[in-house]
Amino acid sequence: MKKVLSIAITLTLTISLILTGCGKKESGNETDQAGGKEKVKLSLWHNFTGDDQRAKTMRSIIEQFQKDHTNIELDIQAIPPDGYRTRLKTVAAANEMPDLFVMWPGVMTKEFQAGKLIQPINELLESKPEWRDGFLPGSFDAFTIENNIYSAPIALSPTSILYYNQSILDENGLQVPKTWDELLNAVKVLKEKGITPIALGNKAAWVAQSSILSSLADRVTGTDWFLKAAAQDGAKFTDPEFVQALQYLQDLGNEGAFQEGFNAIDNTQMEQMFAQGKAAMMIDGGWALTNFAANASEEAMAQMGATVLPSIPGGKGDPNTLSGVVGTGLGLGKGATGAKKEAAFELMYAMAGPDAQKSVLESNQLVSYKVELDKSKVTSIFAKVYELVNTVKTTPVYDGVMTSAGAEAVNNGLQELLMGGKPEDIAKKIQDAQAKSLGK
Repeated sequence: MKKVLSIAITLTLTISLILTGCGKKESGNETDQAGGKEKVKLSLWHNFTGDDQRAKTMRSIIEQFQKDHTNIELDIQAIPPDGYRTRLKTVAAANEMPDLFVMWPGVMTKEFQAGKLIQPINELLESKPEWRDGFLPGSFDAFTIENNIYSAPIALSPTSILYYNQSILDENGLQVPKTWDELLNAVKVLKEKGITPIALGNKAAWVAQSSILSSLADRVTGTDWFLKAAAQDGAKFTDPEFVQALQYLQDLGNEGAFQEGFNAIDNTQMEQMFAQGKAAMMIDGGWALTNFAANASEEAMAQMGATVLPSIPGGKGDPNTLSGVVGTGLGLGKGATGAKKEAAFELMYAMAGPDAQKSVLESNQLVSYKVELDKSKVTSIFAKVYELVNTVKTTPVYDGVMTSAGAEAVNNGLQELLMGGKPEDIAKKIQDAQAKSLGK
């Protein structure tokens, strides 16, 4: 009997231990056998889907993180750039934010913070002061609200670089245009030769706004006017100087600066068109550099140069400027708490920490971090843009300052403008949208 009783007690204890183990697993306290860490599921949304070097670099960083952190299970949604913002705004409206997601500075950060959809990362930055202090001055400004920082930028994005093909200009007796009249003359000469003067891919609507108007309008109105108009405090988008800026852009289109069907191709197709020598110039952002590195030939890049948009006669803005913003960073959804928040911080650091910043720079993407550039690891055109960016000031990008509704009105308005719409009517639509969204 004693032997039977002993066996029964042993079996009972064994079953109890098994059930206890199962109970722990069901309650979410499963531990990683390799490292003894708690298993965590983390959702990540990103737009690093392309074949450009930066996208490949970011995907490789994520893949390495998964290998190094077997206790963290990533649920990844990789969404193409053109549809990314729309998808993110849709889940934001439904209050179903992912744990970590690519987020823009400025308006998007403000709107998500106002909706209580994100949480600050001060705790992470304070735990890694050397990393925090390695960012360039002002890097956190557009991610900061009331002393709380909501992301760390993974890139630096000048948006209005005038790229040019030196050989095409030389063959047609043209200099790199420094004034508006010189630009119009170049357009005329190239058009007469059957050459597309400026490649444009405005299918997604933001290109004309971010890459052309943000700098062109600043040349005309000056930065102070724009900031007042965006705040609806002492200036309006129906003011004569803004209407004049719209007229300058329309004049450029009317002169035949852009190829036919420019509203039917996207910015990647535009960049390919320029890289293939099918256009003499292109007005685009720093993000084009990583596409060039992946898809353009060495011979094509050797012919590329980069400068600022030409000056405007009588303009109030500084002509030696580029519109630009710090690049996107990772936003932290409000639902990431406890072990999930700790895991999210680990991934955020892996994707925006010093090693990642160096890798991103060497993928031909500008960064807002103190990294010494090894020119042997980047393309010739990237080195030229790197030097340019370090010699000019930065002015605001329209969709980085205006409300979402106001920026959308600008985007749609510019498509209409370049198809023949009246500048005064478009200015009124922009003014009405911005005023309404601010309740003014």
